[in-house]
Amino acid sequence: MSGSHAHTEGISSNKMWIATAITFAFCLGEAFIGYQSNSLALMSDAGHNFADALALALSAFALWIATKPADNKRTFGYHRVGILAALVNAIGLVAMAAVIFWEAIQRLQAPEHVQSGPMIWVAMFAIVLNSAIAWWLSAAAKNDLNIRSAYLHMLGDAAASLGVVIAGVIIMFTSWFIADPIVSIIFALLVLWSSWGIFTESIHMLLEGTPIGMELDEVKLVIGKVSGVLNVHDLHVWTVSSGLITATCHIVVAEQSVSSSEKIVQDVAHTLEHDFKISHTTIQIEVEDCGGHSHEIVANGAHEHRHEIGHGHAH
Repeated sequence: MSGSHAHTEGISSNKMWIATAITFAFCLGEAFIGYQSNSLALMSDAGHNFADALALALSAFALWIATKPADNKRTFGYHRVGILAALVNAIGLVAMAAVIFWEAIQRLQAPEHVQSGPMIWVAMFAIVLNSAIAWWLSAAAKNDLNIRSAYLHMLGDAAASLGVVIAGVIIMFTSWFIADPIVSIIFALLVLWSSWGIFTESIHMLLEGTPIGMELDEVKLVIGKVSGVLNVHDLHVWTVSSGLITATCHIVVAEQSVSSSEKIVQDVAHTLEHDFKISHTTIQIEVEDCGGHSHEIVANGAHEHRHEIGHGHAH
């Protein structure tokens, strides 16, 4: 068998907690001003900022707990907590969008007077704040679903705040108060759209589906091209967490010495890591006999790599 692990890089949980505190403080002020100015769009934006703060806090917690070492009960450690955090964040976004959509429909039926000045200035500040945090998360978001869910929270709120500014300007010059709930509806639809990808991807990972963008037939074909491999079967590839892809398979080889079969195992493990970033592999060797049938090798050429994951090891 062969097992290899790779360390996953990302933003520290301390930095995420700082972003959480800043976002939470801002959303309180925005909610208060939104209430005073009677702006549903501004209060909706404050609600989303609050959801952002919770999302950041959840992501920070997931980053922290992922550093806990693996043990006999959790042999892969706590890396999957990040996927659960992403799923919870996505569900929270959907619930929040539903509430905003409902409130906006009520206001469309009975538009209310809105003070445009506070709407514009607070929303402009929100754009700067959320854009800055989103930019800060963008690099890590490319490789981590957990961070990506928080990143989309911040990016979506920056876009929503821009909508609030536009609504405020329209109200200021036309007194068309219906612009406030219209912007809120657009914002709710935007939130639903941004959360759907995170929701489906996290569910896919939890169901241990083949990593998105990876074709199992292609993986099998590449393994089959490794020198010494006669056949491949029982191939499974899944994602433990963002950046940690695992594979198991049976390979059929010709009858040979243990050291020779060991070399084939090493080559297959290296190929999977190099070509598909599969960092943990378990490979079972079977030997083809003269009749063309295969059986498990008696002297199994076991080869195992262990690299640090977070602050612990998986065995």
